[in-house]
Amino acid sequence: MLDNEKTVELVLRAQSGDQDAKEVLTQENSPLIKSLIKRFKDKGVEYDDLFQIGCIGFLKAINNFKTEFGVKFSTYVVPMVIGEIKRFMRDDGAIKVSRALKSLNIQINRFIEQFSSKNQCKPTIEEIAKKFQVEEQDVVMAMDSARMPISLYAPLEDESGDLTVIDRVENVGASDNMLDNLALKEMIKNLQEREKKIILLRYYFDKTQSEIAKELGISQVQVSRLENKILENFRSKLS
Repeated sequence: MLDNEKTVELVLRAQSGDQDAKEVLTQENSPLIKSLIKRFKDKGVEYDDLFQIGCIGFLKAINNFKTEFGVKFSTYVVPMVIGEIKRFMRDDGAIKVSRALKSLNIQINRFIEQFSSKNQCKPTIEEIAKKFQVEEQDVVMAMDSARMPISLYAPLEDESGDLTVIDRVENVGASDNMLDNLALKEMIKNLQEREKKIILLRYYFDKTQSEIAKELGISQVQVSRLENKILENFRSKLS
C-alpha cells in the first residue's frame, strides 16, 4: 500500500506523461475501484465493464487531482469513480426507477405534506415506514429515487460553456466536505442502527442536530459527538 507522499509523487509523474506511474497507481488502487463498483452490481452492466468504467474515472482523477485541494488522493478518487459510473448508466439508461418505487415516492411526499400541515413538523423515517408498512431503508430509497444522479463532468450553464461540475468544485475551496459527503453512502451500511439514523436524518432529511436529538431522546452534544466520530471514521477509512 502506497503512502500519501509516494502516491502524490506518482500522480505528478503520471500527469507529466509517465505511463509506468499510471500503471502503478491503477494497480495499487484497484481494490478501491473494485469496492466502489460493488454498489452497481445487478444494475444491467457486466462487472468487467463496470471495472473498466471505474478505471476511466480513476484516470480522470489522476489528470484532475491537485495538491491544493487539501485532500488525499484516495479521497478524491471516490466521487470521480462513482460519478463516471453514474454518468455512463444515466446516459445509457441502465439505471431505471421501478414504477412501484416511483408510486411509493409520490405517496410518501403526499403523506409528508399532510403530516406537516397537521402536526407542524415533518414525520420521521420510522413514522413514514410504519404508515406504508415498509422498511426504513425502502423509505430512503424511494425518496432518493427522485434525485437524478449528476456526473462531476456534467456541463454548467455559464457564458463559456466549457465549465463542468468538477471545475466549480475546484474553485469553491470546499472539496474536503463535499467529497466526504459523496462517500457517505459507501460506508453507511456498516454503521450501527443509531449512527445510521443520525446520518440519514442529517444528510437525507437535512435535519438539525437539535431536531435529531429530540427525535432520538438524547442531547445535542451527544448527536454532535456521534456525528463527528462517524465522519472521522469515514475519513480514516478513505485515507
